[in-house]
Amino acid sequence: MEYKIPLFDLNFDQEEEKAVLETLRSKWISTGPKVGEFEDKFARMLGVNHAVALANCTVSLHLAMILCGVGDGDEVICPSLTFVASVNAIRYVNAVPVFADIVGYENLNIDHVDIERKITPKTKAIVVMHYGGFACDMDRIMTIAQKYNLKVIEDACHGPFAEYKGRKLGTIGAVGCFSFFSNKNISTGEGGMLVTNTDEYFDKAKLLRSHGMTSLSYERAKGHASNYDVVDLGYNYRMDDIRASIGLAQLNKIEADLKKREEIRKRYINALGDLRHILIPFKEHQWFSSNYIFPVVLKNSNYEKRDSVRNKMAEAGIQTSVHYPAAHRFSMHRHCHLDLPKTEYVTDNLITMPMYSKLDNDKINFMTKALDDCLNE
Repeated sequence: MEYKIPLFDLNFDQEEEKAVLETLRSKWISTGPKVGEFEDKFARMLGVNHAVALANCTVSLHLAMILCGVGDGDEVICPSLTFVASVNAIRYVNAVPVFADIVGYENLNIDHVDIERKITPKTKAIVVMHYGGFACDMDRIMTIAQKYNLKVIEDACHGPFAEYKGRKLGTIGAVGCFSFFSNKNISTGEGGMLVTNTDEYFDKAKLLRSHGMTSLSYERAKGHASNYDVVDLGYNYRMDDIRASIGLAQLNKIEADLKKREEIRKRYINALGDLRHILIPFKEHQWFSSNYIFPVVLKNSNYEKRDSVRNKMAEAGIQTSVHYPAAHRFSMHRHCHLDLPKTEYVTDNLITMPMYSKLDNDKINFMTKALDDCLNE
């Protein structure tokens, strides 16, 4: 179906085309100088010591588990209201995901109270996902982590350059993980980044990214090394220079894009504020957000009503989504038998509205009226 208003829109133009063409003409398209340039620029803009460009955010989360020493039988506390990659990465290292509930219907982030409630002697780490680019309560979460000697891994896939008390998301815990999937604030089609302030983690991540090899093809091709050793069991988690060149073009646009998204969020809140059948999560959020998505939660509802509303919105030409189905309800994780009432209500009654920098007042007003009409039928 072709929508009048799609869920997202790529912030691409001739700059991305130019960047890709330049890389193609360089005759080096795999991991090379553009990847290094992308990593350096991302780290500088984020204010973090190290950045490692990777194939996607899922492998970034996998490496984060390894760097933090998570292994067989360890427990990792994580949200269920997240994309399943956050949970799969725990399984990759044969650890056990322990799902925590969200704070509430107006704060969809993991609840620090439930985190502490679920800590056991087997707990090794905490995964936080900054939902929609809105920061978790990192002061309380870091205090809990320090109290129990736990590592904090930040899934910041929604939050490039979003902040918590002046610090960029992804730079507060032991490791931060970012996504550059096609619908993210920064898009390279596929791609991810791991960031850390720990030198040891950085060195090991670079090693594991490319088969545990001590030098890359580009280094050998340029005469910086003539051979290599394999010193660890690594993976092929590399990003290529084509995607890195797109990433560099995207970084040049991100600040302006985030400012526009902030303005669009304010317009949304002004337009939707009088709709009595919905809640707007993070309405009073005080820190700078990347505004990756704009979710609303239906009041006094159920999933049949929510799905009906979404179908009617689609008929009006408006694409919506759900972020996300609860991970603990997937067949893979149903053996956990958890009671997460706030997560379950939200995942059954949340609608993700379109959010991108090209939205204008006319479109927002059109969507507001359509949503109101659907809710009142």
